[in-house]
Amino acid sequence: MRYTALACDYDGTLAWDGLVTENTLAALDRLLASGRRLILVTGRELPDLMDVFPQFEIFDRIVAENGALLYRPSTHEEKVLGEEPPKPFIAALRSRGVPLSIGHSIVATSTPHEKAVVDVIRNLGLELHVVFNKGSVMVLPSGVNKGTGLNAALMELGLSPHNVVGVGDAENDHAFLALCECSVAVANALPMLKERADIVSRGARGDGVTELIDELLEDDLQRYESRLTRHNILLGERQDASQVHLRPYAGDVLVAGPSGSGKSTATIGILERLAEAGYQFCLIDPEGDYEAFEGSVTLGDSNHAPSFEEVLQLLKTPYENAVVNLLGIPLGDRPHYFAGLLPRLQELRSQTGRPHWLVVDEAHHMLPSSWAPAPRALPQPLGPVLLVTVHPGHIAREALSAVDVVLAVGEAPEETLGAYASALGLRAPRMPATEPSSEEVVAWFRRSGEIAEIVRVAPARGDRRRHRRKYAEGDVGLEKSV
Repeated sequence: MRYTALACDYDGTLAWDGLVTENTLAALDRLLASGRRLILVTGRELPDLMDVFPQFEIFDRIVAENGALLYRPSTHEEKVLGEEPPKPFIAALRSRGVPLSIGHSIVATSTPHEKAVVDVIRNLGLELHVVFNKGSVMVLPSGVNKGTGLNAALMELGLSPHNVVGVGDAENDHAFLALCECSVAVANALPMLKERADIVSRGARGDGVTELIDELLEDDLQRYESRLTRHNILLGERQDASQVHLRPYAGDVLVAGPSGSGKSTATIGILERLAEAGYQFCLIDPEGDYEAFEGSVTLGDSNHAPSFEEVLQLLKTPYENAVVNLLGIPLGDRPHYFAGLLPRLQELRSQTGRPHWLVVDEAHHMLPSSWAPAPRALPQPLGPVLLVTVHPGHIAREALSAVDVVLAVGEAPEETLGAYASALGLRAPRMPATEPSSEEVVAWFRRSGEIAEIVRVAPARGDRRRHRRKYAEGDVGLEKSV
């Protein structure tokens, strides 16, 4: 399951004239029955929302006051995410006769009082920002919006924005829709929101949300995959300077080449960009080559084999990346360890959509072609995987068949691509006319063409030995070193 949560605006999206229809409520119930989570993201103050929407408890979290208040319906707890409105600000507005509604952090009025609001903010020298929502005018602490509120809700639920679909209709929805992996505007949305959204529904308001939910349940929105390009990961440049990207939820990637050819350098560059984009990865590191990778936590060392529970516990936090060091496991036992960990990672993926990427170094050892249990150990679909190997022909066929992009690194790229193609009974691609330089790889996007091309892989930007964090043996805390 790619999308594990739906984040919805209320007025103009779920609701029409403040009310949600029975048909839309039934769709929300179907979504919950699929195991997904529901988050409401609204500009309304909480008491007002509860008055007009008595079914509010169907949501796992409610972000109210345009991001300034987080509410937990199951426990009725509130968490204020912004500062209290300045009393001089409220007094000055009232002295001008501006009608106000005041929440924990939000101060709301309506047009045409926005000029008075801006004048008072300027005159008092306050750091506040004004948000418009059709006819409403909302004033909030600087840096507070629906996006920051949704992010707080996701952190509590242990979810990543990359597994969230967001749907809205108005100006104040831009911030939270931009955070979501997939953004949807209902048919009645403002033109600018439609222009920036990944998808525009055919139906308006609740009908559009119902339409979205039905499509989500049918195919996890795979029908829209070609439109979701906002989060593509830069791979590098072609010789004509055009950029090449990896799609974060398309086919798997294989990095292959002789020892010392630069496979680790190419892999580190990809991992850095995945981490920068907020995609969580779990890297299986048989030889301890990545234990100092910045932005990750290393589990295990030469004296300590990480338990499955250690790995899963770390990955439950959306922003933590795991490097699973297998040096503490005998060489012959490492494939069996991986076979035991893999179904547990798949179960976590089914619940949370993470880790987004599984990275397997020395893949010919972890998933050898001669290993009989391989078909049973590779449930389909496995999800995005990055395989790194010296011998592509020695990897289990079940793993190779899901690869969409092959990066041949180092000398004799034609032999590397030929070994991969031969293992699957495929015709090898035609090679480029020129030889790649030491900073280039030969890339075969095998589902889109029969010709390989030269790509200069974007270099890694960080020193992987800086700010290393790892779990010390027998220690549940984090140890930082430089």
